Amino acid sequence: MSLTKLDLIGLKCPQPVLRTRKALKGLAPGDRLEVHCSDPLAAIDIPHLIAQTGDRVETTRRQDAIMVFLIEKVDPDPESGIRFSDRIMPQ
Repeated sequence: MSLTKLDLIGLKCPQPVLRTRKALKGLAPGDRLEVHCSDPLAAIDIPHLIAQTGDRVETTRRQDAIMVFLIEKVDPDPESGIRFSDRIMPQ
């Protein structure tokens, strides 16, 4: 398990969520991603992204104008090959 830090301070929507998605794709199950954002919309966009990917937000905290998300990469269901988000929102 590793921890990757992603500094997105100063970036505006949609960049924080796009870069978070890209960073998550490079992680192995059990790895964690710590995302630092200053865009107020990240408080909505990043949890929404994580709901879609099926990963897990472990903690969210605010330090002045900065939001910090600790996200765990979750292993998709190995038996079905179906992601968590596919079960919630079939395509």
